[in-house]
Amino acid sequence: MQPRIRILPLLIAAIFCNHAYAEDDAVIPQVEVTAAHLKNARIDLSPNVGTTIYSIDKHMIDQLGQGDNTPFNEVLLRLPGVSQDSKGSGSIHVRDDHANVQYRVNGVQLPESISGFGQSIDTRFVSSTDFITGALPAQFGLRTSGIVDIQTKEGQPNNGGRIGVLVGSHDHVEPSAEFFGTQGAFNYYLSGSYLSNNLGIENPLPTTSALHDQTKQTKSFGALSYFVDDNTRLGLMFGTYNGRFQIPNNPNQEPAYTIANTPDSAQLDERQREVNRFLVLSLQKSMGDLNYQLSAFHQYSELHYTPDAVGDLAYNGVASNTLRSNSASGTQFDASYKLNATHTLRAGLAYTRQTTHSDNSVGVFDLNDDGTQASTTPRTIIDNSSKTGKLSSVYLQDEWHIGAPLTINYGVRFDKVSAFVDEQQWSPRINVAYQLAKGTALHAGYSRYFTPPPQELAAQSSIDKYAGTSNAPAVAQSDNVKSERTHYFDVGMSHQLSDSLTVTVDAYYKKIRNMLDEGQFGQALILSPFNYDRGYAKGLELSGVYSQKYWGAFLNVTTQKAEGTNITSGQSLFGPDELAYIANHYIHVDHDQTLTVSGGAHYHWGDSQISSDFLYGSGLRMTPDGAAPNSGHLPHYTTVNFALTHTWKATPVGTVEGRLALINAFDKSYLLRDGSGVGVGAPQYGERRSLYAGISTSF
Repeated sequence: MQPRIRILPLLIAAIFCNHAYAEDDAVIPQVEVTAAHLKNARIDLSPNVGTTIYSIDKHMIDQLGQGDNTPFNEVLLRLPGVSQDSKGSGSIHVRDDHANVQYRVNGVQLPESISGFGQSIDTRFVSSTDFITGALPAQFGLRTSGIVDIQTKEGQPNNGGRIGVLVGSHDHVEPSAEFFGTQGAFNYYLSGSYLSNNLGIENPLPTTSALHDQTKQTKSFGALSYFVDDNTRLGLMFGTYNGRFQIPNNPNQEPAYTIANTPDSAQLDERQREVNRFLVLSLQKSMGDLNYQLSAFHQYSELHYTPDAVGDLAYNGVASNTLRSNSASGTQFDASYKLNATHTLRAGLAYTRQTTHSDNSVGVFDLNDDGTQASTTPRTIIDNSSKTGKLSSVYLQDEWHIGAPLTINYGVRFDKVSAFVDEQQWSPRINVAYQLAKGTALHAGYSRYFTPPPQELAAQSSIDKYAGTSNAPAVAQSDNVKSERTHYFDVGMSHQLSDSLTVTVDAYYKKIRNMLDEGQFGQALILSPFNYDRGYAKGLELSGVYSQKYWGAFLNVTTQKAEGTNITSGQSLFGPDELAYIANHYIHVDHDQTLTVSGGAHYHWGDSQISSDFLYGSGLRMTPDGAAPNSGHLPHYTTVNFALTHTWKATPVGTVEGRLALINAFDKSYLLRDGSGVGVGAPQYGERRSLYAGISTSF
């Protein structure tokens, strides 16, 4: 195996069990052997030489407070280099990037969905995840701050399933079910869940409960496989997400405009609905030294924001009924060929065609020349647009085992985007992994990155329609968003200090042109991208894992900094003074957090386990009154969670697991956002102390 950096941020629970699992003497069905063989072949399509990999499996997920009911972004927050933003939208920042995270499911890169409050990925269908960062090989492109490479659960030789429910604070009710099995050469895995609670989005107030904040969400996932023979698999994978959200209210606000029947700000009724669906068909083939996977995919994503027609006009001067949809279809092909004992070639291509529609019915007031309100009767502006865009990529790389301790992976990829902008780039990559000694590995790499703006967010400019109204921008200019171009340098080392303790360190530096960022500039949580002309990001990550027979612990420490200067697109989103300052000064990006620390521990005895984890953040950026944009940061915070689980085996209804979880145990009131800063929407407070109880049965 080639040397590479790999750690387990949370230890696999089986390591600490006080009993071992005996192997069954019965003959394992051939389909199971075939499945394992082809799964390993699929994983071998993706090289990891010279990267940093943090591995997560279902045992690690079980140690989190809400188990497999934990939102997937909460799982990722326990990794080095990942900092927290809005939980409701699933927002995370990897190495001080805004979004730019690539999600791959069973080797297939999923198109991006329109950003919103929900998450399409349901943690319960995850079997294992490799979180890959650093200077990435040529296979990975377009979204490159982190690769979330998910292997899903699959059918088992014995048909079965799991049914459970989690209930708790904020009227939280979350039933779920999983079913799996094998019938000859066919196997299946199906899962579904429903969620209802009264804390769908972060509270704009520090209170325990939010006003008007109910959410209802459903998720489903399926993975079907048919083994044509021992070396050929046909697969069908699908998923759906539907979410409905109330937008929480902020009381005691003063109206900015005059209109009849103005409601109290505590009584507004703004809502948002989200839909995401994907379907993937795959053919996987293993032919000795040649392995390949060919996939075709389709994804549909939709977001609909419904304003409070009178209230939004009274308090904001604009009430926009916004429907944004994106339909994407494409194909992906990846192949690896073991040329000889020292060289493994990998090549592939991808093509995506997507069509975005933006339909807006916008209520506004006409203004006088001096900016005062000309009429108390609003009028409606229809602002619709659409765009069809294409993304094309091709790559070639060679994994070269020079000698026992040294492996080099080098290659090049070509990416082209044709949408609101037509751009392309050749991107060379090189990664080196060196085994310094037993238990000690070093890696280093350089990658050139090309990151197009997300088409589903980069809507065409229509600012001229709003001239002379309450929705007219202060800056009448909005250039198209350009693709980000980055030189990325990374170096790291892993060292096993003892049989129980492993530590890693990783440092990176990014030199960026057309630095992409995103902000919320309206009531709807639809992010808008923009560019800084130049930027940079740098950081250092430290991680340690300690394991003993009955207990284990982990600790991650990340320090980082990211700045940009001169906003060169989407200028109408900003004020003139803000633009003028940023044109001549580097400023912190709004999601820059200087220090992030996560850690946890668990102890196992018999069929019970107690676990705890914590998250510390030094605070995202904010703009103090009269100060430079993003020159301040919010107060630091620490949240601590506890969980207790117990398993009853061989009951009349199968294996039963009970769970108690205490989230934010010390009831820390903390701000994720305060509503100031560049591209920052309403204030957002983190979840206060919450108690959850769950029970499930496996059969």
